[in-house]
Amino acid sequence: MVDNRNLAIGIFDSGMGGISVLADIIKLMPNEKYIYYGDSGNAPYGTKTPEEVRKLSIDICDFFISKGVKAIVAACNTATSAAINQLRKRYDIPIIGMEPALKPAIELELKGKIVVMATDMTLKEKKFSKLMDKYAKQQDIVKVPCPNLVELIEDGIFEGKAALEGIRGCFKGINMEQISSIVLGCTHYVFLRDNISALAGEKVSIIDGNKGTAYHLKNVLNEKNILKDTEENKLLLEIYNSDTDNEMIKLSKKLLEFSLKEQGLKIHL
Repeated sequence: MVDNRNLAIGIFDSGMGGISVLADIIKLMPNEKYIYYGDSGNAPYGTKTPEEVRKLSIDICDFFISKGVKAIVAACNTATSAAINQLRKRYDIPIIGMEPALKPAIELELKGKIVVMATDMTLKEKKFSKLMDKYAKQQDIVKVPCPNLVELIEDGIFEGKAALEGIRGCFKGINMEQISSIVLGCTHYVFLRDNISALAGEKVSIIDGNKGTAYHLKNVLNEKNILKDTEENKLLLEIYNSDTDNEMIKLSKKLLEFSLKEQGLKIHL
């Protein structure tokens, strides 16, 4: 009989963005086994139709099921917006999604506008509209679509002049002095945090939903008694990518090492 506690956790994204989520999950649960799938061959999701994103998400989750997983994390705000309800109906294991971290931004009670950086689809979907309506009376919320930033990360550009110029292009026409916080509503953008902070200034809080997702996943696994209860002396991780170029796997490992190093963990892949 298979012990579900020893099964892997599947984590997917439209490409590299979900690596930032994976890093937070690994930090919280280092002994778990992970399978990461980056759909770089079909990135970006934000410019596709909801139907296309649902089909791609189902194909990836079917792959996870074939590998044997105990839970799946849609580490992508766009995939969550378009497909999370269908995924939860289709599979009988926990399916964890993501949404822009508006609630934590509101709870800071800072004076000024909250900017939500996300893909076009995330900002247009009903899921985000409901979330925004919930808090719109409490604070001024500004939607900022940033589709080109995903492509920068997919090309391995998360530092330097090109990254800064890409971010600056998102904020055209916005008075940065009126902003109190910026919500990173796409997991790709987490890799640009330092550049976003440099542009916005040190008084502006930068918020993402990664840690909240990691804790939610752990709580769900604990409730279902499927947390891994044995310790490992190495990271148990498989990485797949729909782009057949092996460079995408190398970039995934590079970004994961970068993210873990940012969190004080040194793991060589």
